[in-house]
Amino acid sequence: MPFGIKANADGSMINFDRVYQDLIAPAVNNAELEPIRADQEVTGGIIHKPMFERLILCPFAVADLTTANANVYYELGVRHAFRPFSTVQIIAEGSRLPFDVQMLRTIPYKLGTDGVPHPANAAGTSAAIATFLKQARSGAKDSPIFQLIDGLPVPDVEHLKTDVFRDQVDYSEQVKGKLADARRSSQKADAVRAVQKDLGDIADLDTGVAIDLMLSYRAVSAWEDMVKLIQQFSGPLAQTVMVREQLGLALNRLKRRDEAQQVLLKLIEERGPNSETCGILGRVYKDQWEDATKSGNAFLAKGYLDKAIKLYLQGFEADWRDAYPGINAITLMELRNPPDDRRKELVPVVRYAVQRKIEKGKPDYWDYATLLELAVLEGNQDTAAQALGDALANVREKWEPETTAHNVRLIRETRQARGDPTPFEADVEQALGEAAAPR
Repeated sequence: MPFGIKANADGSMINFDRVYQDLIAPAVNNAELEPIRADQEVTGGIIHKPMFERLILCPFAVADLTTANANVYYELGVRHAFRPFSTVQIIAEGSRLPFDVQMLRTIPYKLGTDGVPHPANAAGTSAAIATFLKQARSGAKDSPIFQLIDGLPVPDVEHLKTDVFRDQVDYSEQVKGKLADARRSSQKADAVRAVQKDLGDIADLDTGVAIDLMLSYRAVSAWEDMVKLIQQFSGPLAQTVMVREQLGLALNRLKRRDEAQQVLLKLIEERGPNSETCGILGRVYKDQWEDATKSGNAFLAKGYLDKAIKLYLQGFEADWRDAYPGINAITLMELRNPPDDRRKELVPVVRYAVQRKIEKGKPDYWDYATLLELAVLEGNQDTAAQALGDALANVREKWEPETTAHNVRLIRETRQARGDPTPFEADVEQALGEAAAPR
């Protein structure tokens, strides 16, 4: 199943974490089984060795077919090829099943307008899933392969191997716990390096562990370690969109701008623009603009500033729901000389996007930072104070407030140079800087 908050085909947002918590996990417990969710171990479409083992060895499986996710259907096909029974299909009401699985029993579940399972139906749906799991013990075939092809031999999966996936999940959680402790420790980068030292060959790591290790280095701003780690990833993992985006981000933080640009431009060429890739490349051009400005090359600086605005706009247009590239485009439009008038049309669109995300899902630091930056740009001190408090309460990694403080400083300095300062900007910048300071 998907995880987090994802869009359905009709554009509505579904909270799949709540689907798991409210429907699936209670049903599995009710059927006297142990719920283990392995979807977060898959990154960028990679189905690696542990995932295959879980698909094949797990005695029972629940597949959520909502959103018609290609990875989920591939995994369901693998499951049906090896397991003649014990696979339960569920889907959100209003979603459409592909023809090849329409013949199979699928349990529908109802969602509320907030994208979570409707409370009036959740208990009944969960009970239906539990009943299906209990009935699966009888051996009734639910795989169309074994239903339609007579005499097909059932693969002999040795019983002792069925605990392999559980051991791997437990191992993954243990390592992630150590990394979380390392990020909170006073040593930070050294503590993360110590965890990596105990992990052995990086190319053989479970994908979830490898990604968590990469993001741990990002959290402690150990950019050189992050780049070296990615260079040790297995080929398929290193080629995923997420990893290549993070490589571009880390290279830029190391001021290896040209390398970062090459990584991200190639990714856009191969996969098309998306809000995240364009947002990171926009940051590369933004930093090149600042580099050129500091060196006194006004013409080069203007060129990079315009490229940064273009990339941020492209990212926002690729996904209007992601306000991050939108607010960056607006801020850079403010910093142009003269300011770009397009920012006035963009402000309400970005505000609507971030407000909808806050209302429909779990808001994070960047959502409140976006509202904060909009308030600073508009000179609204009361709104800025509220958004600042919300942003500081949701800081996860020190580089987040550092990034916002940097943007506020650029706005403040630009307006001071124009003779149009806003008094409270310095206070916002100071508060963000304190949140980013090492402790």
